[in-house]
Amino acid sequence: MVQLIECPRDAMQGWPHFIDTAQKTAYINQLLQVGFDTIDFGSFVSPKAIPQMADTKAVLEGLHWQQYNTKLLAIVANVRGAEEAVQHGAIRYIGFPFSISPTFQLRNTNSTIEQSVATVQSIQELCVKHGKTLVLYLSMGFGNPYGDAYDETILLHWAQQMVQLDIRIISLSDTVGVATPQQVTTALQHLLPAYTQVQFGVHLHAAPNNRLPKLKAAWEAGCRRFDGAINGIGGCPMAQDELVGNMDTLDMITYFDSIQALPPVNRQALAASTAMAAQIFV
Repeated sequence: MVQLIECPRDAMQGWPHFIDTAQKTAYINQLLQVGFDTIDFGSFVSPKAIPQMADTKAVLEGLHWQQYNTKLLAIVANVRGAEEAVQHGAIRYIGFPFSISPTFQLRNTNSTIEQSVATVQSIQELCVKHGKTLVLYLSMGFGNPYGDAYDETILLHWAQQMVQLDIRIISLSDTVGVATPQQVTTALQHLLPAYTQVQFGVHLHAAPNNRLPKLKAAWEAGCRRFDGAINGIGGCPMAQDELVGNMDTLDMITYFDSIQALPPVNRQALAASTAMAAQIFV
């Protein structure tokens, strides 16, 4: 069975107008009823950089997470954010975007790749100390729009470096939607057998016309952890002006249901969540 990670944080963070805290909270509470493995609900980052996420702590305080098996994940961009995030008992996973594009790493976390390696080490230590699990995103994992050097050996090199830090969940992130199905296949076919102690996932951005080929490529290569957002909303506002949407959770559910790989899903709660999304993202 697959693990579905729903990402309202990714859907909301680049939205052009501020979404009211109560509305965010109600939406994530509705998502908690669906049965997702994990919800990427918010981030502890600079409110100047990502103003939409300035109320993450307030949203967390209003979530009914104790009633469900779904786990909560929060994104951080530095050690200070991680120090805040690990204080919250409701949060199981701390996510950090480690870009293999030097330009994007500077744009996204205001640090070089070398500085970010040290940051990852510090965050991993914090997670171990506080009983959290670090989810490491290899962002710009399939190429970048900046002209920075990229090939599969670069991706595999940094994946190996993260494994050596004893990180057990690594998500290959197609931040600007440039991955081809063949790239997804090749990367996973290299990584999955080489690091069997690590759970590799994919956080794919895609236009509606090329979602399914990327999704199938990841599944058929052996990936079982998939990020998405209802209606494919979202994308990284630090990446470029034209956001490429997330993988649509509804498309993923349809596909995994068709191959009998879908975990139990509360269809009524999913329909209510989809209706709520249509009201929020207008």
